[in-house]
Amino acid sequence: MRIIGGKFKGKTINPPVGYPARPTTDFAKEGLFNILENEYELQGFTLLDLFGGTGSISAEFISRGGKESVCVEMNKKNAAFISKMCKAIGISQVQVIHNNVFDFLKICKRQFDFIFADPPYQLEGIENLPDKIFNTQAPILSGEGYFILEHSGDYDFSAHPRFQKERHYGNVHFSFFS
Repeated sequence: MRIIGGKFKGKTINPPVGYPARPTTDFAKEGLFNILENEYELQGFTLLDLFGGTGSISAEFISRGGKESVCVEMNKKNAAFISKMCKAIGISQVQVIHNNVFDFLKICKRQFDFIFADPPYQLEGIENLPDKIFNTQAPILSGEGYFILEHSGDYDFSAHPRFQKERHYGNVHFSFFS
């Protein structure tokens, strides 16, 4: 796995063998960032990266000019890997928070330009995640940004009132909400 574009293009992200996460493929990540860069100038934008996994989305976002990423990861070893990987690459704009995503959403008081979530595809309650994002006490997504949910083809979010579009790259599906 590698960073595809921007300042850190070509840097590799090598989780150890048996790493308990399913990273977004480079093919899907490239498609996602092509969409984002086509619609936004990422310079100065902020990202909330939920279910951080390997941290590759946060690293890609910062590499392409993002101002800051807050990466929430429940697995302690994964959170430590993300911090170590960012330090090794020279990325200082990623704040890793070791916490349960659903607990974090209840206490989050900040607003972000983008929210990206890549939960385990078999996670119970994934169909409720858009509502959990948009029904927080304080709005955590800025008015012009996207909430992007990565999921399998088993889900269809097109009936959600905040759904904007869906793109898929192989078996990876991205649903965009605003």
